[in-house]
Amino acid sequence: MSNGVEVGRDGALIRSVDRAVAILDVLAVGGWKAGAEVARELGVHRSTALRLLATLGRHGLVERDRRTAKYRLGGRLVQLASAVRGEADLRLAARPVCEALARTVSETVTLDVLDGDEIVPVEQALGSTSVVSVNWLGTRSPAHCAASGKVILAFGPEAIRSRFLTRPLERRTSRTIVDRAQLESQLDAALAAGYAHTTEELEVGLSAIAAPVRAPGGDVVAALDVSGPAHRFGDESLRELVARTREAADDLSRRLGYRPQARARDVPKT
Repeated sequence: MSNGVEVGRDGALIRSVDRAVAILDVLAVGGWKAGAEVARELGVHRSTALRLLATLGRHGLVERDRRTAKYRLGGRLVQLASAVRGEADLRLAARPVCEALARTVSETVTLDVLDGDEIVPVEQALGSTSVVSVNWLGTRSPAHCAASGKVILAFGPEAIRSRFLTRPLERRTSRTIVDRAQLESQLDAALAAGYAHTTEELEVGLSAIAAPVRAPGGDVVAALDVSGPAHRFGDESLRELVARTREAADDLSRRLGYRPQARARDVPKT
């Protein structure tokens, strides 16, 4: 009996979600509509349509004109759409940059973004000597043990860094930095150097270098990451890898519309 009740509730929830999406579709093509009109087009009772409209309204997905009591799509949809468009534009701009860098350094190149406390690669290119056996796209890694995560934490808003440093740090390998003071020192060093470098902190045998990618206003929105076997990231090759990674990250930032002189904090104070 309990299973039947649970399935029934799940079915009702799914039906409500379907109807809510249908309402958005109706308003997208019809503009302002009264609750009764929405109910008629959905084939549901007016009270059902009004409850769904009220719920969507609380989340900013629809808005109601108090004078006419009619509804239209809400402003939050623009915010959500711009987020999707922003990532799509970022990936589109990053693809040729990642591919060119991978050819140059012959290592795996990813474009990584911060999602919560984790780094997620959204674009990837493989170099001719890459020996990775997994596709990094969509995988999630703790930010503190990834070079790209350290870059975003170092160059990002102080609030994000502070929030992150208040949480326990997961140990992935014997070389993972789990001491907060040591991690904060590393972030300061990355900010000063313009890049971050990790050696076997995320996986044994894996090293990485990352540099910041900036949006037009100067905010760091992603990191360009080069990773490969630790033995290929020795002192002799490290300088070249760092230079190429930073050049590529700067190139991608320019493609996104970033210009250094546009940042207020770069203007000398008189």
